[in-house]
Amino acid sequence: MPPVSYFAAMAEEMEGLGNRIDGDGSIELSPSVVYIEACENYQKQSYRNRCRFYAGDGIQSLTFPIIHEGGTHKQPISEIRIDWSTPWLQQHERAIISAYRTSAYFEYYQDELFAILESRPEKLLDLNMALTRFFIEKTGLSVDLRTTSEYSREVQITDLRETIHPKRPNTILKDLELEKPYFQVFAQKHGFHSDLSIMDLLFNEGPDSILYLKSICR
Repeated sequence: MPPVSYFAAMAEEMEGLGNRIDGDGSIELSPSVVYIEACENYQKQSYRNRCRFYAGDGIQSLTFPIIHEGGTHKQPISEIRIDWSTPWLQQHERAIISAYRTSAYFEYYQDELFAILESRPEKLLDLNMALTRFFIEKTGLSVDLRTTSEYSREVQITDLRETIHPKRPNTILKDLELEKPYFQVFAQKHGFHSDLSIMDLLFNEGPDSILYLKSICR
């Protein structure tokens, strides 16, 4: 469940009809082609198996545990398996419910989101792809999501593989002039926090998430 900057970067690549609003009020966007790196080696302490969200006592993290077979840093991301042997899923769902049950749109999305998690795919990449597609659809982005077929250090398109990382703050939202607040359940208590998991934006803004990500009103 990547951060907002991850989806803002995808939204920035949508071209052509970007700011056209049709007569029925819908926003027509031509799709961007986005490649997910599926041929790299697994990287620890990255967003590949964790996310940051806004709980009642501040910013918290959720981590999807993986099965450690030898040196995971030498394993291709496509081979990394999720560890379903402990009840972490129930704990994660309870944490998400506690944090977002009073948000405006949580009830509209929770069943479908939890169904993806409860499908318990074997591979981490499969879960990540399912979750990413879910959030692309629900935020209203027009994205043609693909996976790479081989690893290349140099590519001819925008390369953000090492940019969006929990240990390295990025400037994506600043560069896109998206460092603006949206409603957050606990903002009055702890203030606004940017670049949390995309679920924070979706649960609080719902269908208007696209207006934030694409900055239609800018």
